[in-house]
Amino acid sequence: MPDIFTQTINNLSIIGISSPRLEARMIFAFLLDQSQDAVGTNSTLSPQQQELLAKIIKRRKDHEPLDKILGYRDFYKYSFAVDCNVLSPRPDSEILVEEAIKLAKEEKTTSILEFGVGSGCLILSILSDCPQLRGVGIDKSTKAIEIAKKNAEQLNLLPRITLKQGDYFSPLDISEKFSLIISNPPYISSGDIAALDLEVKNFDPLMALDGGPDGLCHYRQIAVVAKPLLQDGGHILLEVGQGQADDVCNIFDRQGFADKKIVCDLAGIQRCIIFKK
Repeated sequence: MPDIFTQTINNLSIIGISSPRLEARMIFAFLLDQSQDAVGTNSTLSPQQQELLAKIIKRRKDHEPLDKILGYRDFYKYSFAVDCNVLSPRPDSEILVEEAIKLAKEEKTTSILEFGVGSGCLILSILSDCPQLRGVGIDKSTKAIEIAKKNAEQLNLLPRITLKQGDYFSPLDISEKFSLIISNPPYISSGDIAALDLEVKNFDPLMALDGGPDGLCHYRQIAVVAKPLLQDGGHILLEVGQGQADDVCNIFDRQGFADKKIVCDLAGIQRCIIFKK
């Protein structure tokens, strides 16, 4: 009879998990409070831990993302608390983080604003790597703000960030100007939501996904509200969906942001656009 670790790999594979060994390691590391490198075929679980394991596998069978079950997601260099009130961090978004850090260090920028802070994974990763920066993050969701505060506290960044409940479709209570503005806004067309993977459409908040009829509503609004909040010579960095780069560039061109750079992700998809004021 196979050991419980191997059984778990087999059970995850049976229910259609694409990386069953990796997920088994993540689950056992969580249950045993060990590093992933420390778990394997020699790992044993108590009866209580086996009961929790069975519940986790049941939730995975129902397409609940593992990060939402375990309550955390690794992103960039750090680990972030997540739940159903925030979008799960995606590896593609690390492109924006890397480009923002590069700009912040090259230009010795001191302030950053994020529209739609969610879990805080973007702005907190940047602040962690750029000790000269102070930040402001806004989000429409008060529950998302709570998660972002939890992550800021975990990374010892609360003294350097202000988190505000707010909606950039309404007047913002922000008087200062920023060197950097970043956002990964909702960019999926409303009509495409139903076709998303179950792990996304059933467990990520709809407000973090739905970008309106053409997926571009939030970019149009950001192009308007960001300009007076950006210092002269400052930069806006935006994540965009596949095939959206040209449309987003046109939106910002009309607002006077003609100086731009497009960065592709590892798959060669145009993923991040950098505009300069």
